[in-house]
Amino acid sequence: MRRWLSLLLWSLAGAAMAQATISPQGIIVNPTPGDLTVTVWVDKDPGRSGNAVYKMGEPIRIGVEVNRDAYVYLFNVNADGSVDLILPNAYDRNNRLRAGEARTYPPKGARYEFTITGPEGENYVLALASLRPLSLGEIADVKSGRVNLKGLRNLSQTLSIIVRPVPNREWATDAIRYYVGRRAPPPPATGTLAIESSPGGAKVFIDGAYRGRTPLVLELRPGMHDVELRLEGYEPYRARVQVRAGQTTRLSPRLVRTVRTGTLFVDSSPQGAQVYVDGDPVGRTPVQLALDEGTHDVELRLEGYEPYRVRVQVRAGQTTRLSPRLVAVVRTGTLEVTSTPDGAEVYVDGVYRGRTRLLMELEAGMHDVEVRMDGYTSYRARVRVDPGATTRVFARLTAAKATLDLSVNVDAQVFLDGYFLGKTKNGRLVAKVSPGNRELVVIAPGYHVYVETVRLEPGGYHKFVVRLQRIR
Repeated sequence: MRRWLSLLLWSLAGAAMAQATISPQGIIVNPTPGDLTVTVWVDKDPGRSGNAVYKMGEPIRIGVEVNRDAYVYLFNVNADGSVDLILPNAYDRNNRLRAGEARTYPPKGARYEFTITGPEGENYVLALASLRPLSLGEIADVKSGRVNLKGLRNLSQTLSIIVRPVPNREWATDAIRYYVGRRAPPPPATGTLAIESSPGGAKVFIDGAYRGRTPLVLELRPGMHDVELRLEGYEPYRARVQVRAGQTTRLSPRLVRTVRTGTLFVDSSPQGAQVYVDGDPVGRTPVQLALDEGTHDVELRLEGYEPYRVRVQVRAGQTTRLSPRLVAVVRTGTLEVTSTPDGAEVYVDGVYRGRTRLLMELEAGMHDVEVRMDGYTSYRARVRVDPGATTRVFARLTAAKATLDLSVNVDAQVFLDGYFLGKTKNGRLVAKVSPGNRELVVIAPGYHVYVETVRLEPGGYHKFVVRLQRIR
């Protein structure tokens, strides 16, 4: 690698592999913490204090770990601002790490090593992990390790342009600082303030001075700073934050949309109706209200009138007028009852109201209706009468069954109109049958057949005594 790291080849084998064609992805350095994390360190600083010192010609090994299967990319930013691509490189294209795997570069048995070559000063290793492979061909050459830009900030901004649409939870970054030289590094003189906002693009003012738009990463002197974010259509956001030397302070506010109001004037005919806006009572008509811009549900209620409901649009700085004519409540409806056969008695809620065909006016609501006629089974129903409407009920009456009580001097088989009705038990049979003129036949072995036409009245009780004559 150029100036900072040199790849000392252990063998010249292995031609450069063909790089996969990957669609540009999106990244913003220091993302909102998500499901994916990556950690990077150097062999002299496994505790990540950021104060490791390497001498010229010394080898260096870089460790990295991810919590999920991910593709890892490693960059080195030299003291003079030049940037080297460490991983992937011409001799190690495998940058896919498994979850929980801590891998060190160069790995054991590798055909290359990393050696410090200068210049002296502060260096950074930046690790980028992504659930998807990224294409860095626009800024880096894998074969040579060269990156055609300078500085950590330029690297961050260029990556954010190249790889834009990756969701926050599918990528992560981390960085570790170390020094090249013969003496201990001086303590950091600045701290980092990383600012994001939702939505993005807000203007950032630090201590009253404009510094850019979100997302934004700034180097500031340690101490307290006044931060203000401004975005058209949103309330200004202000905060006082502490920046500490050598540390990163993060600020990620959610901006609040500016509330704009308009006027709603509500009247009614007749007046005096109770007005509800979005379910809350606000007065009686006529009434004038100041409401937030947008849609609102309005309801008017007045005794003896139907409720009036409507959704209105209120615009900022304008007056919306609403003047409905209320409709009087209709509290009765009509019930029409017909039947087959006609002339049946009609009872509503247990009270006799006349004979079919019958037309009556009732209070709106549920009612019990019964239709009766002698000799027929009663018809019963529960119906709803709607105000101002006609509800129709048709009762098809069926003739009531007649009771046949038959006594025979011996147990016999009984037929009615040629159909088997049953067999007497202990000389008796009781059955419900259809009314009318019916042919009764009684048969018993060894006895003469008994045949008679009988008249059975609807709902009537008919008792017959039959004495069969023995055949001689």
